[in-house]
Amino acid sequence: MNNVYLCQKTIDMNIERDILNDLNKWKESRYRKPLVLQGARQVGKSFILKRFGAQHFENCCYINFDFEKEHKAEFAITKDPRRIVSYLMAVKGIDIKPEKTLIIFDEIQECNDALNSLKYFRELMPRQAVVCAGSLLGVALKRESASFPVGNVDFLTLYPVCFKEFLACYDEKLSRFLENHVSSKKLEKVPEIFHSQLIEAYKVYICCSGMPETIVRYLKNRDWNEVDVVNNQILTAYTLDFAKYIDSKDIPRLQRLWQNIQDNLAKEDRKFKYSLIEKNARGREYENSVEWLVLSGLINRVFEVSTLRLPLSSCKNSNTFKLYLADAGLLWTKFRLTPATILQGDRLFSEFKGILTENYVLQSLVRQFGDDIFYWTSGNQAEIEFLFQYSEMIIPVEAKSALSTKAKSLSEYRKKYHPELSLRFSLKNVEKNDDLLNLPLYLADYAGKLMK
Repeated sequence: MNNVYLCQKTIDMNIERDILNDLNKWKESRYRKPLVLQGARQVGKSFILKRFGAQHFENCCYINFDFEKEHKAEFAITKDPRRIVSYLMAVKGIDIKPEKTLIIFDEIQECNDALNSLKYFRELMPRQAVVCAGSLLGVALKRESASFPVGNVDFLTLYPVCFKEFLACYDEKLSRFLENHVSSKKLEKVPEIFHSQLIEAYKVYICCSGMPETIVRYLKNRDWNEVDVVNNQILTAYTLDFAKYIDSKDIPRLQRLWQNIQDNLAKEDRKFKYSLIEKNARGREYENSVEWLVLSGLINRVFEVSTLRLPLSSCKNSNTFKLYLADAGLLWTKFRLTPATILQGDRLFSEFKGILTENYVLQSLVRQFGDDIFYWTSGNQAEIEFLFQYSEMIIPVEAKSALSTKAKSLSEYRKKYHPELSLRFSLKNVEKNDDLLNLPLYLADYAGKLMK
């Protein structure tokens, strides 16, 4: 079929992703523009767009500009969407109809001409549904100084599979219970029998990672060796992208940064220090490498704030930050921990569970509230893991990996700033004391809903 990629109506074992709801809202919007789906490699962008097409359209037309390079020539000749659609119908042998057909441009960072054609799809064929995926779009545009159809596209971001999504395919009954519990009008403790099961499921999730392929392989075979193999393959694949979109002179530094990023997180003081990567290293030598990893979606950068005002972003110290991986499970793999380390809670896990917990909580916050997440310090006296702005409030967040929740830092912060709401994630059950809301770690993905 001339390498035609068509959306399949039957799909193998899959993970229900919340973003499908957002994609359907986009489809039904009267203000719809061509959509760019962002996200790191291996999080499932191509799969989810094909599945969306299979569920909500009569057919879809799929172009991968990395695999099918021959199509780039047509976009270099014309940006007229009518001519482009005629071309696609001819080469793909399918009928493309507005509202009936979903056009998918995958790896669109490989064809800037196709990216710029989105402007004209919006202007001349606004009812034609067009979606694009690009893992390294920000990186490619920055390197090539390429143009972008500003104001003419919508954006969504697909993150790694979250715990809530994982639970739905790991234990359907347990997931259904949790959904019903959260949906109740009262904020109540989770019955202990379910609480303990959910804690164990959370530990399994940390071991798997949020990569769809890893999760599917584990759920099919329950083999931890396969999990380790797949996660390491994903980490290796990330490094292969380095040479593609970064200047050759910066590749060695980027490699060193990526290979050793976990070393900074393993310290009690998780503030990023270039000296742990290379002796006498300077910030200006590595700033491009840090920015590359942020733009590619492989890491989350959390800046320090010491004074507070709105907007919170105006308080950040641009020279002081922490770097977390976009997925806690991949961090677990980079630490070379075994499943027994986490599932059995042995001594080694006690050394690493704090950072794994922080990474996990941050992922959930970014997914719900965006990437403007910060951390607060008060000299060398106190530190709050995370802060974010919610409406007109600044919410302090404490991430604890155990049942013990005694911490001077959050107490000092609350006394000093008197927040309307403080969040603490831990292994403890649901608990509300004045402004402090304690949520068990498995409820992190519901924080936005429960805060209301």
